[in-house]
Amino acid sequence: MRMTSNTLRAAALVLGCAALAGPGAATELVYYPLNPSFGGNPLNGTVLLNSAIATNRHTDPDAGRDDIGIESKTPLQSFNDTLERSILSRLAASVSSQILGDDGKFHPGTIQTDSFTITVTDIGNGLLKITTIDKTTGAITEFQVNS
Repeated sequence: MRMTSNTLRAAALVLGCAALAGPGAATELVYYPLNPSFGGNPLNGTVLLNSAIATNRHTDPDAGRDDIGIESKTPLQSFNDTLERSILSRLAASVSSQILGDDGKFHPGTIQTDSFTITVTDIGNGLLKITTIDKTTGAITEFQVNS
């Protein structure tokens, strides 16, 4: 049987690899968390967040809507909102002064404004029920307080 040069080269390569292979060594596998939410290094948080933002292909269908009140307002809009809150605060103080007696306690009765009906009812055991009805929408708000 005669060996060709390609066969001899292949055999020499196999024998050389076998001779160079030393004893196998294995180590224990150790898990190190990467995400800081699961115990990883807190410095990885920014990298992971930026990676997630960069690969995010989803768009918010409600991006143009403002259901939660976060929007950029002009200075005039901010002023009008502040003015409206101030007027409502004074109105609430005026109404509460009509409901409160000289002793600082609430007294049963009804107060009518253009937009609201406010009723204070004694429900016993030292409790008063305050009912506010919005005349334009019909919305009703009730809560109880100690007299």
